[in-house]
Amino acid sequence: MESNEEVLNLRFKICDNIVYKVDDNRIVTIIEKQDHKIQKFFRKLKFKIPLYKEIDFDEISSEVFLQIDGDKTVKEIGSNLEKKYGDKVNPLYERLLIFLNYIYRDCK
Repeated sequence: MESNEEVLNLRFKICDNIVYKVDDNRIVTIIEKQDHKIQKFFRKLKFKIPLYKEIDFDEISSEVFLQIDGDKTVKEIGSNLEKKYGDKVNPLYERLLIFLNYIYRDCK
């Protein structure tokens, strides 16, 4: 089991299979292809199922996502968030680690 200090020193980078865009306000939108066999089947039956689904992050999630660069540690990202948003991000590391886990669950 990893200690708190080991977890805070982890470095993450955005997986190559994550497609996203960033707007002028630095808000991240994840673009997820919907190509499951059931979705394809219903499209053949003329159901209007979009080929892509867009997931918009809020300001704080976008800030975290844009800081994931393979160089910054979890602790550095957390510190940057605290400086920018203050108490608005508390409980900081619990939320940050859940978000990072969410981002990396689909990495292949």
